[in-house]
Amino acid sequence: MKLTDIRDNDGARRPRFRKGRGIGSGKGKTAARGQKGQKSRSGVSINGFGGGQMPLHMRLPKRGFNNPFGKDFAEVNIGMVQKWIDAKKLDGKKDITEEALRACGLARGGKDGIRLLGKGEITAKAKFVVAGATKGAIAAVEKAGGSVEVTAKPKAETAEEKPAKAKKAAKSDKKAD
Repeated sequence: MKLTDIRDNDGARRPRFRKGRGIGSGKGKTAARGQKGQKSRSGVSINGFGGGQMPLHMRLPKRGFNNPFGKDFAEVNIGMVQKWIDAKKLDGKKDITEEALRACGLARGGKDGIRLLGKGEITAKAKFVVAGATKGAIAAVEKAGGSVEVTAKPKAETAEEKPAKAKKAAKSDKKAD
């Protein structure tokens, strides 16, 4: 075989099709657009238009809820952390911080930090410093002899705030009487 013998397979390349270039081309005059009407003209935008009736996307019910106050965490399972420690990609003797988890490629995204989940098993004695952790993950890490430090503050009200709100509500009820 020579360099001059190389060519594409049959049908791999097709010549450019030129519409509307005279009746001899077979696609002249209307250029395969039919006769008159909106679809035969340029700038057509009738996707989803159903002849004046309510469009399908507006007839279907809405679903779901987008919480504007929801937190976006990157989730990491303790089983995967153990795999990374075993593979020497992560140092289990030092504190396992969010920066360390991102640097080794275990966590990506999550603009509000990293959340530790309890899937899998951990045997390494490690200290985690993360934005959030589930109760199961904390229990599993502590069972292995490690610890978890959660940096993000929970949304739940503290014990001091609850009675103060109850007192305010009681005072406002007395004033109404």
